[in-house]
Amino acid sequence: MPAATKPLPESVLISEPCLQKRIRELGTQILADYENQELILLGVLRGSVLFFADLSRAIFGAQLEKPSREVQVRFEFVQLTSYNNNTQPSAVELIHGGSDYLEHQNILIVEDIIDTGQTLKLLYEHLRTLNPKTVKVCTLLDKPSKRRVPVTIDYIGFEVPDAFVVGYGLDYAQQYRNLPYIALLEST
Repeated sequence: MPAATKPLPESVLISEPCLQKRIRELGTQILADYENQELILLGVLRGSVLFFADLSRAIFGAQLEKPSREVQVRFEFVQLTSYNNNTQPSAVELIHGGSDYLEHQNILIVEDIIDTGQTLKLLYEHLRTLNPKTVKVCTLLDKPSKRRVPVTIDYIGFEVPDAFVVGYGLDYAQQYRNLPYIALLEST
């Protein structure tokens, strides 16, 4: 028997139009920064999937607006886990670590949210062992109030308060990922 679905969160923090506008801005900035280069977008599964797809299209859309600029984009994914159906992060575990062709490549980690920084730190340390040309970070959401380890974030969509957020790829117990906006989850 399927689990009962929780009601939709009522507090929209970031609307769909606001998300899409900011993602287009990020795409334009990334195009400018990587003009005439190859870039591997490294999506962190599962939460970043919607952001990853829209960001990759935004980079392409920016190229259409400025045909003299071009970025060769390739996709790769890694999977890590840290929440385990909870609202508080636990130990970070690398499940799938990317491909060996990342050596001497420009890598842009695409994250849904960075809070403690522990997941990003583990991933960054793993990627450094693959000898990339560059590693930068793009996150849709940044929650600096929860930071436990220092991290560098090169592209930030939005800074969010110290609250549990869902939607647009972010989940609670695998629910709410398909919401087209970011919402506050008041109770779990």
